Amino acid sequence: MKKDFYKSRRWELLRSAILRRDGYMCQDRKRYGKRVQADHVHHALPREQFPQYQWEPWNLVSLCTEAHNEMHYRTDRTLTEKGKELARRVVNKYNREHADTITVDFDSL
Repeated sequence: MKKDFYKSRRWELLRSAILRRDGYMCQDRKRYGKRVQADHVHHALPREQFPQYQWEPWNLVSLCTEAHNEMHYRTDRTLTEKGKELARRVVNKYNREHADTITVDFDSL
């Protein structure tokens, strides 16, 4: 299922739109004043745990390979502390901008 998702036409179109939205720049490095080209589109809230948000543009962030590797452990794909921090920022931004709110137990991530 994972491979099918990332090879789907729908994902490719959404991925392209997110990269374009973010100016093809790594949003993590941009926070620190660095301009680094993005190679990945990352689900801030992991799609395995939050499939209801897997297609939501607000849950997607353009990242360079190095930043993407810092967001989750490669062995079990759980979020690192840096990945949880990004997820918190994304959810907080969503909650500030929308009438409905999202509640996430970040300790369970």
